[in-house]
Amino acid sequence: IMVNCNPETVSTDYDTSDRLYFEPLTLEDVLNVIAAEQPMAVVVSLGGQTPLKLAGLLPEELVAGTNPRSIDLAEDRELWNSLCAKLEIPQPPGGTAADLEQARAVVAVVGYPVLVRPSYVLGGRAMEIVYDDSQLERAMSQLSGFGSLGIEGGLSAERPVLVDRFLEDATEVDVDAIRDAVGDIVIGAVMEHVEEAGVHSGDSACVIPPPYLPDEVVATIEEHTRRIAEALDVRGLINVQYAVKGDEVYVIEANPRASRTVPFVAKATGVPLAKVASRVMLGATLVDLRTEGLLVDRVVGDHVAIKEAVMPFNRFPEADPVLGPEMRSTGEVMGIDLTPGLAFYKSQISAGSDLPESGTVFFSLADRDKRAGLEAARGFTDLGLSIVATSGTAAHLRDNGLPVAGVVAKLGEDGTDAVELIRSGAIQMVVNSPRGRGPRADGEHIRAAASAGGIPLLTTAAAALAAARGLADWRHFPLEVRTLQAYHRGITRDPEVSVP
Repeated sequence: IMVNCNPETVSTDYDTSDRLYFEPLTLEDVLNVIAAEQPMAVVVSLGGQTPLKLAGLLPEELVAGTNPRSIDLAEDRELWNSLCAKLEIPQPPGGTAADLEQARAVVAVVGYPVLVRPSYVLGGRAMEIVYDDSQLERAMSQLSGFGSLGIEGGLSAERPVLVDRFLEDATEVDVDAIRDAVGDIVIGAVMEHVEEAGVHSGDSACVIPPPYLPDEVVATIEEHTRRIAEALDVRGLINVQYAVKGDEVYVIEANPRASRTVPFVAKATGVPLAKVASRVMLGATLVDLRTEGLLVDRVVGDHVAIKEAVMPFNRFPEADPVLGPEMRSTGEVMGIDLTPGLAFYKSQISAGSDLPESGTVFFSLADRDKRAGLEAARGFTDLGLSIVATSGTAAHLRDNGLPVAGVVAKLGEDGTDAVELIRSGAIQMVVNSPRGRGPRADGEHIRAAASAGGIPLLTTAAAALAAARGLADWRHFPLEVRTLQAYHRGITRDPEVSVP
């Protein structure tokens, strides 16, 4: 029996369940279905954050898998902090705040920039990266009226805002795992994000296996995941998110439920995670499932899989297409091949953003992105593309020995600005990374023009670097289309063919 509040999500799979209810996912409606159907168990961990919030309100004996108390342990900020301290797993420093003064007190300890977000949020809603006092004041004012917080009278000790130090230039990592009732754990995959920490995980491209994380960092992440799943007494799926800065691994959050990455992991590794987790939630052990052949080992091969987000900005030209902590994507695709570059290039084609093989790339980078942006620009130049840039970015590129074909004027200044160049067809790709989420008139106009013109737009230096590597691999290797089943049998790269 499935209860679904969105008919569109099951329009192509209407026969997945024996019975299908289109009802709001509220306590009253779910209890009405339970009363009518008298189910043996209720699965709350395969439908995202909304059903997870209902877990503690449903009859405890009906909740399949992870106990509602364990779910609350992961969701409640104070309990979660205590658990991480007990396990000696580092977290980004931070605290909770019920008003602006408390938020300022947290910032006085941890320093700017900080990530400000309401607790128990879905899809990163109302999250913001804050760089100074004025942005903090605005963010706290907006959060007071956000969603249910506003309806329930604003912020309070029971409905606080989470204020955490934002780790700039850190690499974000996702892990999906399954734990059974006897404590056995299987790690589905460790996924390295293409975009740096601060871009919502639903909007960031991520890679299996992680191409740039050292083996010892991956081992630390897997060990932390096992210990967290054990401490939470997880029965089924768990998703844990980390930020890696240097060799230090920080845990951001754990969700004892299926993540949106589970289907991607299953396709990339050949392991049916959702089916395995469903059986585990109903009492089967991982040993049982291995014996009957449902739980198989991850495929051994050289293939790389990349999940990329599909953005709706072509339908909403007035929306600023910059990526940040609030989720914007409306779908996902996967690119798969034998190098990270080829897999990334395929993922861009699938997402409707075909990268140019010739022409001119416009660069406008925030100061913190100029180091990675320099490497990306060098990659595009080596491939024969021309670079134009705003004055500050152009000076940085030239100081480091890169040719810049032209300096682009800012809006309102004398000379041709980026919007004019984009509209005239002189630019084939835009790389524009803003700082924070405050007012940035130039950047918003540039990104809007690129979106309206259907020109590939990259809003992080990390994505630009991935694009340059993708184009390099695209030229170096022939395009091959293979079935998913072929990858699951294991494909190895020809050792005679070098990877650039």
